[in-house]
Amino acid sequence: MNISGWGKYPVVDAQVFSPRSVPEAVTLLRNGAGFTGIARGLGRSYGDSSLAANTLSTRYLDHFMDYDAATAMLRCGAGLSLAEVLQVFVPRGRFLPVTPGTKFVTVGGAIASDVHGKNHHVDGSFCDHVESLRLLLAGGEVLDCSRHAHADLFRATCGGMGLTGIILDATFALRPINSAYLHETTYKAANLGEALALFAEYNDATYSVAWIDCLSRGSKLGRSLLYLGEHADDGRFDMPHRSPLNVPLDMPDFLLNHYSMGIFASVFYNKVRSRRSEHVTHYEPFFYPLDRIHHWNRVYGKRGFTQYQFVLPREAGLEGMNTILQRIVASQGGSFLAVLKAFGKGNTNLLSFPMAGYTLALDFKIYDGLFELLDTLDSIVLDYAGRVYLSKDARMSERVFKQSYHGWEEFLKIRQQYGADRVFRSLQSERLGI
Repeated sequence: MNISGWGKYPVVDAQVFSPRSVPEAVTLLRNGAGFTGIARGLGRSYGDSSLAANTLSTRYLDHFMDYDAATAMLRCGAGLSLAEVLQVFVPRGRFLPVTPGTKFVTVGGAIASDVHGKNHHVDGSFCDHVESLRLLLAGGEVLDCSRHAHADLFRATCGGMGLTGIILDATFALRPINSAYLHETTYKAANLGEALALFAEYNDATYSVAWIDCLSRGSKLGRSLLYLGEHADDGRFDMPHRSPLNVPLDMPDFLLNHYSMGIFASVFYNKVRSRRSEHVTHYEPFFYPLDRIHHWNRVYGKRGFTQYQFVLPREAGLEGMNTILQRIVASQGGSFLAVLKAFGKGNTNLLSFPMAGYTLALDFKIYDGLFELLDTLDSIVLDYAGRVYLSKDARMSERVFKQSYHGWEEFLKIRQQYGADRVFRSLQSERLGI
């Protein structure tokens, strides 16, 4: 069957195995069936990191297994989605410690990507809150991994893009909340410099994220709307019903162009009238604004899109971001969605993406000449000692990867030590030489 990542590029014809239990998954690897491929959750990584000729779906490894109310530690199957965790635990006054911009990812996928969220500057990545995990190795053996047991394998698996083994289940901490709502404060920034200054001024905010107009020029380059969030304390845990929207089919390519994106950006930025505004919002629109629109990836047309997300060190943030935005503006390619976040200190996981600085995520529809533009952006990112996020990547070169992810050699040694290099591979791992 044909499968792709969320960007719908590339597409591969794959055989999908769907073991209905851990013993079935163990048998698949242990009985000499010759499985060579990658595990796959809900397919929300954007590029080719969960694509291979053979994929092992974790869709049935989706059980709640244990919960300690005293410590808020949850153990669950790797195929359980963050949406299901939220549905069960928000009414109980618990929330995810870290969440990406969609709740439709699995726990295993969150670990494999070491996902980050709007609170990285204060709470780190998802794996910083993982106590332990069980990993199915290439030969069918199951190991309990943590910072204290098989710590090398734990550091390689957290952020390791599924290349060390199949994550079967994990134990991680939930955070206490007193409401399903947040106090949201919006600041209007005239340009990128003002936006970064606001990030620095409100570095103590629990959640922060900015939408950037990446089509504006001159003194308006990088004009932004910065959103800050704090969990409310009102005891409200209702889940208001919002009818989902749906993009029923792939939109024609011509609908999303430089002019239509420019109109959208102008309207979106100018809908906020005052420099500072406040209101209370449910967690869904704050954390997952696009989840209400089913199949929103179809907006980019049949050719699909790629998300280009990079991080630059804090000291290079303003100059580097300005350089990249200027190059994007000059290309007239533009990005429909551009999201800026502040990162705190990174962790020691070998392929984890964040570092202390700023990250910008840009969605580009696939068009002729796009990859040449992204190659140019790669060079700028390297010049400023940054790197590109593996979970969004569909085209980065081996050279760029190995120059920016300094733990790759140790990662490869661990793969070889456990025999993972002979079994677990993806289109991305082959492209990047790991």
